[in-house]
Amino acid sequence: FIGRTQGGSGTWLAVFDEKGEVVSSVSARADLTSLADLIEAHHEELFSRTDLIILEADIDAASVEKVFEYAARYDRKICCAVAVMGEALDHAGAINRADLFICNQQEAGLLFSEEYDALTPADMERTLQERIQRAGIPAMVVTLGPAGAVWADLTGNSGFAPPLNVEVVDTTGAGDSFFAGVSIGLTYGKTLAEACSIGTRLASSVIATKDSVCPRFQPEEFGLPALKEEEI
Repeated sequence: FIGRTQGGSGTWLAVFDEKGEVVSSVSARADLTSLADLIEAHHEELFSRTDLIILEADIDAASVEKVFEYAARYDRKICCAVAVMGEALDHAGAINRADLFICNQQEAGLLFSEEYDALTPADMERTLQERIQRAGIPAMVVTLGPAGAVWADLTGNSGFAPPLNVEVVDTTGAGDSFFAGVSIGLTYGKTLAEACSIGTRLASSVIATKDSVCPRFQPEEFGLPALKEEEI
């Protein structure tokens, strides 16, 4: 469903260094308040037919509340991410209420008001387990850039998804690809550890090229059932 609104476009400015890495960015989010009305009008179609809800936690608070309201009504799980952590913290309760929250190491530092840049994957895994227990976050994944990703949940489980051995060409889109892979894995009933492995593999394929292409992987390579022609 698409809702149209006057002046609806947001803006994003990024500054890159000579290696192509983002060193600074400024964003102005579009007015998303009409999303709450769209969700209210089409909640049955949006929620009754879905397997997993993907939520960007830093959209407007009214829309976030609508998502959680109808996710509870239709008994659907929510996988949550952020685009701008500073804005998400304005209604950080969404992070605690989601079934899974995914962010990068810097964003995790902002969430818990700590500095994590110097932590090893093992240290980050141990720290994450401690922090989510205190914060009451059901499950969380933290990406570590070229070092892979760590995950933990409130049942005491945690783990490390190591990076694959690829030559890094361009990191653009790596985070989005990882999030997509994790979401796909969870949609098909994979464990969080298995889903993180899928996300890591997709992200690794993306950073190995400068082209904006979809990875060539077949579902069977991830242990996922391929859709039949009549299901597409």
